[in-house]
Amino acid sequence: MSREEQMQQAKKAYYEEASELLGDLEDALLELETNPDDHELVNRVFRSMHTIKGSGAMFGFDDIAMFTHELETVFDLVRNDELRITPELLDLTLKSRDLILEMLRQDGCASASCQAESERIVTALRGFLSGKDSPSSDDGQTGAQGKDAPDPKDTDASEGMTTVFRIRFKPDARIFLTGTNPLALLDELAELGTCKIVARTEAIPPLGQMDPVSCYTWWDMILVTARDKEAIHDVFIFVEDDCQLTIQEVEMVHPEDVASVGKRLGEILVERGDVRAEDLREVLKQQRPLGELLTRAGLVTPQGVEAALTEQEVVREARSPRPEHKEAVTSIRVEAAKLDKLGDLVGELVIVQARLTQLVTQRHDPALISLAEELERLSDELRDNTLGIRMLPIGSTFNKFLRLVRDLSKELGKEIELVTQGGETELDKNVIEKLNDPLVHLLRNSIDHGVELPEARQAKGKQPKGRILLSAEHASGEVLIKIVDDGAGIDPAKVRAKALERGLVGSDAALSDEEILQLVFLPGFSTAEQVSNISGRGVGMDVVKRGIDALRGTIKLESQLGKGTSVSIKLPLTLAIIDGLQVEVAKEQFVIPLSAVEECVELDRFGSNFGENGAMLNLRGEAVPFIRLRNWFDQDGQLPDIEQVVIVSIQEQRIGLAVDKVIGQHQTVIKSLGRVYRELEGISGATINGDGTMALILDVQALVSAAVQNAVHDRTTNETGSTHRSVKENRYGI
Repeated sequence: MSREEQMQQAKKAYYEEASELLGDLEDALLELETNPDDHELVNRVFRSMHTIKGSGAMFGFDDIAMFTHELETVFDLVRNDELRITPELLDLTLKSRDLILEMLRQDGCASASCQAESERIVTALRGFLSGKDSPSSDDGQTGAQGKDAPDPKDTDASEGMTTVFRIRFKPDARIFLTGTNPLALLDELAELGTCKIVARTEAIPPLGQMDPVSCYTWWDMILVTARDKEAIHDVFIFVEDDCQLTIQEVEMVHPEDVASVGKRLGEILVERGDVRAEDLREVLKQQRPLGELLTRAGLVTPQGVEAALTEQEVVREARSPRPEHKEAVTSIRVEAAKLDKLGDLVGELVIVQARLTQLVTQRHDPALISLAEELERLSDELRDNTLGIRMLPIGSTFNKFLRLVRDLSKELGKEIELVTQGGETELDKNVIEKLNDPLVHLLRNSIDHGVELPEARQAKGKQPKGRILLSAEHASGEVLIKIVDDGAGIDPAKVRAKALERGLVGSDAALSDEEILQLVFLPGFSTAEQVSNISGRGVGMDVVKRGIDALRGTIKLESQLGKGTSVSIKLPLTLAIIDGLQVEVAKEQFVIPLSAVEECVELDRFGSNFGENGAMLNLRGEAVPFIRLRNWFDQDGQLPDIEQVVIVSIQEQRIGLAVDKVIGQHQTVIKSLGRVYRELEGISGATINGDGTMALILDVQALVSAAVQNAVHDRTTNETGSTHRSVKENRYGI
C-alpha cells in the first residue's frame, strides 16, 4: 500500500471517528442545556473537542484543528469555572459543531461561505474570552464575577493549591507507525505547569538489533500543576489505549508552603517499584551514597535514580500515592459493507446447511445425520452471532432527534420537551438506517401540527411546555416504536372533509373514526392550511407509510381531539434472516413470517367449523375470516378434503390463510425479487428451500389488504346487486 493510500485510509478512519464524536458532542451539549452545572458533561464536551482537534492535526485537517482549538479554549474556561454556560454560548457551540461537520464533508474549509461562517463564529467565541461571558449576558456583568458567580470568600479551601503528579509514560514500540510523535505529547504536558522529564533509555538495544521504526525510549515525569488529573489524561487521550500510562498524585501543597521536607530517595524508589524494600535495607547497611550503591549493585539503573532524585527535589511534603486501575475495553471498527457481506455469506451457509440436512435425512446414515446436526448447531450459532453484530441500540438514532425538536420548536415559538425511552432496544443496522426518514416526518408533524403554542396550551388548561414521547420496546419478536404527543390531536371531521374535497372518499361512505384517521397516509393528503418549510405540502405521511411498508412493518394512528396523538410502528428485528412457517399450496411452497403466526387449525369443508355465509371459520366460538391462497394465486386442481388454516394477527385482528398443507418451521434467508416482480401484491421476497427450489415469502398485511379491497370491488360490481355471495362465487375465498 502506497503512502497516499495509507493517508486516505487514515483520513477515512478519522472521518468516521470524528462523525461519532460530533454526535456525542451534540448529545452532551443538549444535556448541558438542562444541566448547566454538570461538570461531567462539561468534561465530556471538552474531551470530544480535544480529540477532534488532536486527530485533525494528525491527519492533515488543519482547518478543523485550528477552528476547534478556538472552541476548546472557551470550554477550558468553562471547565475551570471561569465562564458560565449560557444559552448564547450553547447556540454558538452547536453552530460550531455543524460547521465542523461541514468541514469534514468538504475535506476542509475552502469555500468562501465556510470561511465567512468560520470567521464569524471565531469572532463571537473570542468575545466570550474577552468578557469571560456572553456579550449579551442578561445581568450585564462579565465572567465569574456575574450575579451567579461565587463570592471569593466562599471558594473551596483547595483553590489555589498546586498538585504534584508522578507520571510514567511507556509508549507502544509501534507508536511511530500511527503517526504520533511522543515528544509532541511531552511538550503539551509541559504546558500544564512546571514539568521535569527524565528519559529512560535502558531498553534501547545495540545498534545492530535496533528497528528504525520502533520506539524504545520511555519517560518518567514530575509535573507541578494547578490542573486536575483529567487534564493530564486529555494529553494522552489519543494513545492511552496503546501505551502504559501511570498517573499518581503525590501531594497537594500551597505555592507559598516551602517549609516541608520531601521523601527520602529510597522511599521514592520503593514506591516507584524500581527496587524492592528488602534489597534497599541490605544496601543501606553500607555507608556510600544510596544512589551510587544501588546503581553499582545493579538493582536500579542510573536513569531510575535520576528520576527519583528529580521527584525528591520537587516534592516538599509527600503523602501516599493513590494509584488508579483502569480496565481497558478493546473494540474494533468494521466497515458496514463488510458486515453486509458477512451476513450474505451466513445466509448462503444457512441455505447449504438446510439442503445438506434434507439430503442426509433421505440417506438414513446415522454418522452423516450426526455430522449434519453438528453443522446445523454451528450454523445456527454463527447466524445468531452475525445477526447480533449487526444489531445496534436504537438510542443512537433517538439522540439525533433532540436537536431536531430543539431547533424546530424554537423556530415555531413553541416550548417542547422530547422524552426518549427504551434507547437500549436493539434493531438491525439496516432497519435503523431506513427508519430515520419516517421518524423525522412523524416528529416534524407532531411539532408543527400537534403541539400547540404556549398561549394556546395555557388557554386549554395545559402546561405551556409540550411533551413528545419517543419510545421503543420489544414485543412478540418485533420492535414497537411509539411517538406520542400531548398536543391538539386530529379532528376526524376535518380529515373527512379534506378527503371529500380531494375526492378520496365518497360522500355516502360509512367510515369509523379509526378508518378516517388512516386517510392521512394517502398520497398528497394534508390538513395544513398554510404551506411552510416544515410541513403542509402534502408530502410526508404517505412517505412514512411507504417507508414502514418497505421494512415489512405496520403503522397505526390513534388520536383524541384536544389530548394528543399516538403513532405506533411495529418492525421486524432484522431484514436478513427470519423464522418462517413453510406451507404448500397446489404443489407450490410459500413462507409466512413466524412472528405473525398465532396457531394452525384444520378446516373441514364438510364439518361444523366452516361458516355458512362465506369464508368464515368458527374458531372456539369466534368468527374468523380467512383467505384461500389457492384462489388468490389462481391455482387449479382438487382441494384437499381437510385444509390447514394458519391464523395470523394483523393490527390486532385475527385472519386465517387457508393452505393445502403446513410443512413446518423454516429458517428463511430473505432474497430480494427482481424489478419485474418487486411490486407483486402480497409478496415481500423469496427464499431457497433445502432441495434447491424457490419459495415466495408472503407479506401478510399487504396480502390481506389487497384481498379485502378486491373482494369489496367484486361485491360492488355484482350485476345482481346482491351483497351476499357464496364461497364458490368469491374468487378470493372471503
